[in-house]
Amino acid sequence: MAEPDPTIFVVDDDALVRRSMERVIRIGGFKVQTFESAQDFLGYHRSEGPACLVLDVQLPGLSGLDLQRELSQSGNQIPIIFLTGHGDIPMSVRAMKAGAVEFLTKPVKQRTLLEAIQAAIERNRATCQTRAATEDLRRRYDHLTPREREVMSLVVIGLLNKQVADKLNTAERTIKFHRGHIMRKMGAESLADLVRMAEKLGISPRAD
Repeated sequence: MAEPDPTIFVVDDDALVRRSMERVIRIGGFKVQTFESAQDFLGYHRSEGPACLVLDVQLPGLSGLDLQRELSQSGNQIPIIFLTGHGDIPMSVRAMKAGAVEFLTKPVKQRTLLEAIQAAIERNRATCQTRAATEDLRRRYDHLTPREREVMSLVVIGLLNKQVADKLNTAERTIKFHRGHIMRKMGAESLADLVRMAEKLGISPRAD
């Protein structure tokens, strides 16, 4: 399935700025959607696909920094490029520490804005790919039986089949059977693969 075209969202209470941003972004080859306020953006249901947010810091009501915080708390990882005519060093540091891609001062050059947007889109693509891979890994793990999960938690810390069998009070051949099923269900080609998968899933060793 082809990836949807990237969409750039612009939130700025100045209509002239919104129109100017829209024109520049369209020239850069991107789809664009503009909003007058942070509340308008929060109320918009966006479709899946690469995206970034070009966000004014000074907004009536919910500020740009407030919106950044709300998006972060809700788990929305859309990359943010801040634009402001009133920025200062502490404000930019705060925004960047919270994960902003860039903090630009108005008026911004067309090339500078488009380069920041391209960097944000690449970051979003990487984030989406990582999230999709983790979700796929979680689905595979969920298909393991409870016993297979027990065995996996012990195998990935380096225990041999005999040691796992002793801990679970079962036969070594039973552990070999479970281990083969785990490898197939998880799509692991080696123990090292399985260990990496366990790390990504945050699987802790089974407590005695």
